[in-house]
Amino acid sequence: MGVEFRTRGRSGKNSAAGITPGAQAARDHATNVAASSSFLPVDSPDVSSDFTSEDSLDELRALATSAGAEIVGEFTQRKDRPDPATLIGKGKLEEIAGASASVSADVVLFDHDLSPSQQRNIERVVHTRVIDRTQLILDIFARHARTREGQLQVELAQLEYLLPRLAGRGVEMSQLGGGIGTRGPGETQLETDRRKIYRRVRHVKQQIENVRRIRAQQRQRRESVPVATVALVGYTNAGKSTLFNALTQSNVVASSRMFATLDPTIRAADLPSKRKVLFSDTVGFIRHLPHTLVSAFRATLEEVQRAALIIQVSDASSPISGEQDVQVESVLKELEADKTPRLRVMNKIDLLPPRQRESLRDSDATVHVSASKGIGLSTLLDRVDALLEADRPRRVRLRVPQNQGKLLAQLEAGARIYSRQYQDGLVVLEAEAPASLLRRLREWVVE
Repeated sequence: MGVEFRTRGRSGKNSAAGITPGAQAARDHATNVAASSSFLPVDSPDVSSDFTSEDSLDELRALATSAGAEIVGEFTQRKDRPDPATLIGKGKLEEIAGASASVSADVVLFDHDLSPSQQRNIERVVHTRVIDRTQLILDIFARHARTREGQLQVELAQLEYLLPRLAGRGVEMSQLGGGIGTRGPGETQLETDRRKIYRRVRHVKQQIENVRRIRAQQRQRRESVPVATVALVGYTNAGKSTLFNALTQSNVVASSRMFATLDPTIRAADLPSKRKVLFSDTVGFIRHLPHTLVSAFRATLEEVQRAALIIQVSDASSPISGEQDVQVESVLKELEADKTPRLRVMNKIDLLPPRQRESLRDSDATVHVSASKGIGLSTLLDRVDALLEADRPRRVRLRVPQNQGKLLAQLEAGARIYSRQYQDGLVVLEAEAPASLLRRLREWVVE
């Protein structure tokens, strides 16, 4: 359902689509109806003229598909202002209720955050479960989290989302407290539920703090060796994992579904200068990324904060890549990583028309690649090599005794050799080697 709000400086889109419900979506494909909406202030820097209402609906469909959805209906509405009680108009809400009943929908999905009262009011009319955008994203994250760390971070975000929504959730939250002193239907049970959630939140935060401490120790060990970390960031489904696999010869899961990557992965690779570098694959960003998720995943996103270089991956084939880049920039600012040196990578150029692809030109700040086809990867590695300051290579002349086989093997493996001559039991080389390697060979360097 598309909705445009003209007053109070807001504009947006509301769409309705059918999906399977949150946790059940991971296993089943039930029939559903979902109402969706997304709103941005007109004067907000997040607004892009390239981002249309149809693009908003497309993104909702992609999210719904990632949740295992079966879409059965969509609605649109133009409205002067959001209804504080139900967000959309009463007539449209009744229309959705009728359509939902006709197809036995399991859930109605809104592509907009709903207040607890709005969610309850809508559910009373449509007589089915209502999920807003944040809960949908949380369900997708819960489905895709594989490591204990990722599961803890998703659970924390889910608990913080659930707390203000405990009251009035229907039969499941209105049990009678037994015995003398019961204060009424649901009250005792509600307080019990809150205490349990607060207790669990404290426990999960403690576990996540342990994860952060372990990550800090691992990072400290890595930083003791002169190997820089390069973080891949970008909008969800921009092709980060495919690029990561291509650069590091890895096989992390790369999927067209949104948020296929939740758990961070770090792999080493060799640059053209023979320097080692660590590439870090991170969770994708999205428009209106829930703040609870950014907070919960801060332990994971610390890899972005501490990176020597950020590679911002964009989908060159997307007509709204500019809007998506604005959203990525917004999250980087929240992480206080917007000042880190950055290289822009336009991915998926193989999906562009031939004439447009031939007109693309790389610059100092931008490289065009196709990770799936292996196009432009050597140029990208050259650019990364030039931008990284850590352990920068230097061209030198060396005179190494031939009996120093171990040092010669290290030089062969870790440096570019431009020339080699043998003189009186010595090997005379012109080479470009990282500073860390030259320190081990300094007695053989010819000044």
